[in-house]
Amino acid sequence: MEAQLVELARTAGVAVVTLMATDAWERTRDGVVALWRRASPSRAEAVEGELEATRDDLLAAREGGDDLTEQELSEEWTGRLRRLLREQPEVADELRRVLAEADPGSHGVPAGTVRMRATASGSGRVYQAGRDQHITER
Repeated sequence: MEAQLVELARTAGVAVVTLMATDAWERTRDGVVALWRRASPSRAEAVEGELEATRDDLLAAREGGDDLTEQELSEEWTGRLRRLLREQPEVADELRRVLAEADPGSHGVPAGTVRMRATASGSGRVYQAGRDQHITER
C-alpha cells in the first residue's frame, strides 16, 4: 500500500474522531457513511452505527478527562480507513473531499495537528516549524 494512502488514512482517522466533538459532526458522519455506501454498501449501515458509538465513547472520555481513549478511537478509525483504502484506493479523492467539506479550513488536516520528522548528522542542522519560520544566521 502506498505511503501516501497510509498517511491519508491516519490523517482521516484523527480528523473523523476530532470532528465528532464539533459542530461539523453531522456533516462528517454523513460524508463518511456516503463514502462507505459507494465503496462497500453492505457495510454502510454498520459503519454509521460504529461512528455513533465512537462519538458516544469520545464524548464520555472527554468528559472524564481520558485522553488515551481519544487516541485509541483515532487509531481504530485509522485502521478502518486504511483497510478501506487498501481494498479500494480509488476512494482516496472522495475521502479527501469529505474531510475538506466537513472542515473547510483544514484541507483534510485536523486543527492543531503537526507531524514532523527530521534527521541530521555531523554538523547538519534541522529547522522545522508548524507554520511560518524565519531564520537569520550571521
